[in-house]
Amino acid sequence: MNLYYKDNSIVLYHGDCREVLKTLPDASVHCCVTSPPYFGLRDYGHDGQIGLEQTPEDYVAELVSVFREVRRVLRDDGTLWLNLGDSYVGAMSQHRESGSFGESSCISKKTQGGIPQTGRVERNRAMREGGLKPKDLVGIPWRVAFALQADGWYLRQDIIWHKPNPMPESVTDRCTKAHEYIFLLSKSARYYYDAEAVKEAALSDEQPRLRPNGMSVVDGKLAGRQPNCGVAATRNRRSVWTVATKPFSGSHFATFPPDLIQPCILAGTSERGCCPKCGKPWERVVEREREFTRPIDDDPKYAEDFKTTARTKSGLVGRPIVTKSETTGWRPGCECNEMGCGSTDDPAYYPYNPIPCTVLDPFNGACTTGYVAKQLGKKYIGIDLNKEYLDLSIKRVAQEVLPLGV
Repeated sequence: MNLYYKDNSIVLYHGDCREVLKTLPDASVHCCVTSPPYFGLRDYGHDGQIGLEQTPEDYVAELVSVFREVRRVLRDDGTLWLNLGDSYVGAMSQHRESGSFGESSCISKKTQGGIPQTGRVERNRAMREGGLKPKDLVGIPWRVAFALQADGWYLRQDIIWHKPNPMPESVTDRCTKAHEYIFLLSKSARYYYDAEAVKEAALSDEQPRLRPNGMSVVDGKLAGRQPNCGVAATRNRRSVWTVATKPFSGSHFATFPPDLIQPCILAGTSERGCCPKCGKPWERVVEREREFTRPIDDDPKYAEDFKTTARTKSGLVGRPIVTKSETTGWRPGCECNEMGCGSTDDPAYYPYNPIPCTVLDPFNGACTTGYVAKQLGKKYIGIDLNKEYLDLSIKRVAQEVLPLGV
């Protein structure tokens, strides 16, 4: 094992993740948040590195082999959050396409880590021989997602990372690309996901949501599309995340914004921790209350109108309902504490008090995942080929804990 650094919460390994992952125990990780090197984008100076394969098929095959090992070290109730960007096939002419691999690449020749000219040309030739055309969008994220699905992963969701400050592109025959994908994958059909931890603010009273059928009642009659009056303070998180990219003063080329990582870890790990004996995450105890913001019987005309014209299988449509939720405590997700005092939610009464959950990033880079994991009180395992990035990671995680997003 190429252990490079270790403290109470952070463990860093130096080496190829395909080899290091094999040394980690089965089912020892709760959540994996990572972004592999993008296909054909940069040369990190190591033989056999992922990202410099000749064809998309070879690149996808390498990632499948990596995440097969990730699936082994992930708990059965664990999740994988995978960020991938896409790219275009470059032309052999001087056509310049952002994210392409043509002779005229968007990577400056002065930029350390840029792909050698011969490498770009050979890669373009191989892709064209494989059926891709110049200017084709390669579709790397979905190629990888479907390959992982075929390899046994549950492909649960595609999340759009919307970038309000995208990199400018000098293209005039398509839109400027302003998004990437984050795929949520799981090892099992049932897995740990803390929806309460990542709820987002609901629409306010000034911008209320519409009733289910988009209709309202005015003077006892169904009227046009009108908002209802009361809404909950929070709602289930949506699948489009608007997060601005942020520069990092270190030497790494591309870093996650911490605000992009935070919801992945919050949803994928228990805030309270896990059982030290079996590793099962503790579960949030939530009380929910449903309220009618306008009683259906306070206006007979109002009630009668809905009874006759707007009934659905679930009951009367358009009744303004607010669902309030409140976390009242935590409980073990396992039965390891059954010999203890199970009649109280006070963790002090349990023989196995919870310990922090573990987060993994097999492509550690600048250790943004580790930085966020530490701030959220998690344990972290990072792997990287480059010692310079690991040195940078040590300095970064040693910083005083700051508010996320700083």
